[in-house]
Amino acid sequence: MCASDGGVSGRAPRIAMLGGTFDPVHLGHLRSAVELREALALDRVHMIPVHVPPHRAAPGIAAGDRLAMLAAGIGDTPGLLADDREIRRSGHSFSVDTLASLRAEYGEQARLVMAVGHDAFLGLPQWHQYERLLSLAHVVVLDRPDHAAPLAPELAALIAGREVATAEALMAAPAGGVLRLSLPSRMAIAATEVRRRLQRGQSVRYLLAEATERYIAAQGLYRESTAGADES
Repeated sequence: MCASDGGVSGRAPRIAMLGGTFDPVHLGHLRSAVELREALALDRVHMIPVHVPPHRAAPGIAAGDRLAMLAAGIGDTPGLLADDREIRRSGHSFSVDTLASLRAEYGEQARLVMAVGHDAFLGLPQWHQYERLLSLAHVVVLDRPDHAAPLAPELAALIAGREVATAEALMAAPAGGVLRLSLPSRMAIAATEVRRRLQRGQSVRYLLAEATERYIAAQGLYRESTAGADES
């Protein structure tokens, strides 16, 4: 894919990376991706299942199954892609490597965004080569109104002078900005609780996309013997 692919005619493509274990992908993940795309007028949101997480235990569900659940959940939703690039890479899944891959794919002028939750944002200084992140992409923090923890000195230094107030200001450059974004729905669904309900045989209707729920049932996932480590 080249830089001209995916963008509205006459402007650089606007691309987001939204990573996670997606164990399993739920409607909160999917709705956030849709609303992120709308808020930033993005051409594509690459939803990327992590292969080997650097900072937590590996999920108990195989990466291929997590990718398949994600693809099933996305279905034909415009602009959302189930991206397997971290699964295809060996070793730990470092966001800086994924962003470098997307930057090479879409070109230097593409507006590239890494969307992270508030908790992940606070931990950014512990990420691999975190100093490079803002040279490759913008960081969009999906804010949680009930979380207002002070920033660690390393994080405050990293984003000093980089915060902008609007999507338009963010998209004025290919990378390097920080935007705090509150999405309209903010669906409070935790993958931990979804897994527990699946393990107990309880209903997950309206927590998961129907196609994802069907895949889980067909493959017999999240029974007691296949359950992964807790995560939200």
